[in-house]
Amino acid sequence: MAYILDTIKKSHSCTLVSLAVYKKHQWKAVSSRKIRLDERETDVIMPSFGSPLRLLRGLNSLLIPVFIFLYGLFHFHEDDVVIGYHSLHYTGAINLCKKLRHFRLALEVEEVYADVAENEARREREIKLFKTADAFLFPTKMLDDLINREKKPSMIIHGTYGTEPERDTGRGDGKIHVVYAGTLDPRKGGAAAAAAAAAFLDDHYHLHIIGFGSEADRRSLLEKINCVSQESACTVTYDGLKSGEDYIRFLQSCDIGLSTQNPDAAFNATSFPSKVLSYLSNGLHVVSIRIPAIVTSAVGDLLSYYDEQTPEKIAAAIRSIRLSDPYDSRQRIRQLDIDFQNKLSVLLDRWDVDE
Repeated sequence: MAYILDTIKKSHSCTLVSLAVYKKHQWKAVSSRKIRLDERETDVIMPSFGSPLRLLRGLNSLLIPVFIFLYGLFHFHEDDVVIGYHSLHYTGAINLCKKLRHFRLALEVEEVYADVAENEARREREIKLFKTADAFLFPTKMLDDLINREKKPSMIIHGTYGTEPERDTGRGDGKIHVVYAGTLDPRKGGAAAAAAAAAFLDDHYHLHIIGFGSEADRRSLLEKINCVSQESACTVTYDGLKSGEDYIRFLQSCDIGLSTQNPDAAFNATSFPSKVLSYLSNGLHVVSIRIPAIVTSAVGDLLSYYDEQTPEKIAAAIRSIRLSDPYDSRQRIRQLDIDFQNKLSVLLDRWDVDE
């Protein structure tokens, strides 16, 4: 959404309605306020409050949909274009506001959340939330086909199409550095699969895992890494959570990025792993499970694939990459950025996207 916002600002002024809440464990009320960031962006902060009591802090989550609805009721107008990020928490509130204020709504839908829980009844209820939208932004064509049943205006954006300039981050140890960046959630399966592949790599490789998860997820991963390290010459490490410049520099200190999530999970049929774009925008080669959502994407031909979710097959795909071959992933991302800017401008100006 930050990338979409930056793209909008190249041709239009906009207001960002922020859902950030005050989270410090102290008594404090934060009133709604408006912040002028620059000539083309104004941010609106919803009211919230802090408390030493977890239960009371949790009330912020219950109040946010109410505040969004009230803000939209008094500030959204018929000629406005609202781009909303799909969330089970507040999409319903936006839909209700739209029925009363009749603004034009484009939903940015990254995935069907019920697919992660594998709940078919919840899945259909969630899909019904999309009916109010006038247009969509999807990460894959397959998600477009699933949700956009009335064939409303839509566009595909796989992720952030901003390239990062090359930093001086060479490690100088002669090893090939491989990184998995993302969630440690075992339901996604990516971190554990990456760690297991290290058992089939030799001492020319160093496999890094960076990302986020619960304390239980982190402990489980560290146990897996410890077991693999005892039977493999490959160095494998969990390097914590990286963000901002630290994240970019860490990626650029590596050679190959891994997208190793479980191919059997329902969400992989329609979602696009954002890590793939992060790797490519930083110049990395990418190894991924072969699934239609990725293979048929605008960057599908740049990736190296494996067909079975086994440590041996993942390791074989890693070893197949020849770093000496000509390769420029940033150029593809730059072209996708130009294409997205043009299509988004059409959407905002004429509410129609030519495919």
